[in-house]
Amino acid sequence: MGHDNVEVGQSILRLEIPFFAPEGEEERDPCIIRLEQQLRQQEGIVRVHIERENGEGRLCVHYDPNIISPSQVQRWVERTGARIARRCHQETFHITGMDCPDCALSIEHILGRREGVLNITVNYPAEKLWVEYDSAIISHRAIVKSIRNLGYAVAEEEPQGWLRENWELILSMLAGLFLALGFISETLLGLPDAATIALYVLAYIAGGYNPARHGLRAALSLRFDIDFLMVVAAIGAALLGEWAEGALLLALFSLGHALEHYAMDRARRAIHALGDIRPKIARVRRNGRETEVAVEELMRGDVVIVRPGERIPIDGRVISGRSAVDQSPITGESVPVEKVPNDGVFAGTINGEGSLEIEVTKLAQDTTLARVIQMVEEAQAQKSPTQQFTDRFEQVFVPLVLMGVLLVIIAPPLLGWLPWQESILRGLTILVAASPCALAIATPAAVLSGIGQAARNGVLIKGGVHLENLGALDAIALDKTGTLTRGRPEVTALIPNPLTSTSERDLLRVAAAVEGHSRHPLARAVLHKAREMGLDDPPPPANLEAVTGRGVRATLDGHTVRIGNLRLFEEEGLRVPQTLVAQVERLEAEGQTTMLVHDGQRFLGIIGLADRPREE
Repeated sequence: MGHDNVEVGQSILRLEIPFFAPEGEEERDPCIIRLEQQLRQQEGIVRVHIERENGEGRLCVHYDPNIISPSQVQRWVERTGARIARRCHQETFHITGMDCPDCALSIEHILGRREGVLNITVNYPAEKLWVEYDSAIISHRAIVKSIRNLGYAVAEEEPQGWLRENWELILSMLAGLFLALGFISETLLGLPDAATIALYVLAYIAGGYNPARHGLRAALSLRFDIDFLMVVAAIGAALLGEWAEGALLLALFSLGHALEHYAMDRARRAIHALGDIRPKIARVRRNGRETEVAVEELMRGDVVIVRPGERIPIDGRVISGRSAVDQSPITGESVPVEKVPNDGVFAGTINGEGSLEIEVTKLAQDTTLARVIQMVEEAQAQKSPTQQFTDRFEQVFVPLVLMGVLLVIIAPPLLGWLPWQESILRGLTILVAASPCALAIATPAAVLSGIGQAARNGVLIKGGVHLENLGALDAIALDKTGTLTRGRPEVTALIPNPLTSTSERDLLRVAAAVEGHSRHPLARAVLHKAREMGLDDPPPPANLEAVTGRGVRATLDGHTVRIGNLRLFEEEGLRVPQTLVAQVERLEAEGQTTMLVHDGQRFLGIIGLADRPREE
């Protein structure tokens, strides 16, 4: 708790709020908003807000000390906060069984009307439901039961079998198969009408199962969507005797949903694969002993030990050790970044040849990698402007069509204009003609086609909104390792020391001899360049020693050879000629990595390395 003066007549009290687990964007947390609103109603409290310091959230209460005391403020905060925390619950559910965006809208609409549900958001692409609810009115079990009553399942994050994952696609293919068989039997084989109708009925069942399951449940809650309209239109076609027309509507509709769901499943698997690059277990030192714990159990301040070649399990700060870390899985940098004490590291990156001790600064759910995954999931939920328009259009179009059809069926007979049979026939004809099959599948099919074509060419697009925005661009700038560049460092400059008689071949020969037994990407680039220039296999060096974060030291032909950056030679007490320093600064300003080569008592020169652009 902190307490200080802010302005004349006011004081501020800073309080920890453990009952709200202050992590993330507390300012937007509905429970925090309610706490602020209730506190501001207390006499003497001027302002309430959240401030962050070192990643921790604290509640700041500005109050008038002439009206209330600090102890009264603290008691009010604790009492009000505990009361809200007991009732204000937030949970995320993994929902399976959604086969179209309308399913997500139906869940939001129906569940959001339940008493006690304060806020609800359904992310269809990620199959996630976030709900905030008053536990005094509605329970976790009641929410789960409501979801299941709507025909969806609440599942754990675990892989499903192939049949379960692709059952929508299987049903749509069966619908198409029965439709084709029915059409062949009707037009080519001349089978009895009963056999043809039986095939069409099977097509109805296969293609209409999902739309009927979701559309009818939504209709019972007074929400009429395209699923419901498609089912009614197909039934109307059957009543008119146009079985093939109705079966075709349902087959196309179910195929559009199945393909969209298939594309979303591929995107979800890509997200899960991204999460798999982080280790599940971390080696941590506690109470003087090294133990292995699950990454989710790590706490801020824990010291994690990462051995050479291992993936770093958590975001943190290096407190001991030096090493080159491959950060390409997170940042896309093709060249490993040297890490020394006080440098930050990311979960999922790969440690080099040195051992590191890392102090945990972020919990598993707050790491950069976790945030990337969360942002990808949120990006998937962003609909393109066309999809947003079709959603809004659907909400108006479907009820209007249903009311119009009822009016066409009922009004003419009552007014004596048409007999009932003809009026019903006309109403059903309008219903079939108005079925928005093209509207329902056109946008998802176009988005799927665009995303699929981009993926085949190596570009991953995370949602329809981004795909559609590309069409409005006049110019685009790209900077992505491995896309514009080759994704591996190469020797770009060989600069012999002008104060010696060293040639480029001599410079490269010495560097290749020392770097020949190193696994560092820069060493591989030097060896590759040596082979390109036709240099013979260099003799192995003696007493090879890696100076982590600086370079290497070895004995070659009786001379001590040092290869590394400027810091290596500063620590060794060797003065680098100003001409070489100027060249190093120039190369590094151009984005190149530099290696100084020193043999015995002289500097041979500089080797520059960079990730080159692709020729195309």
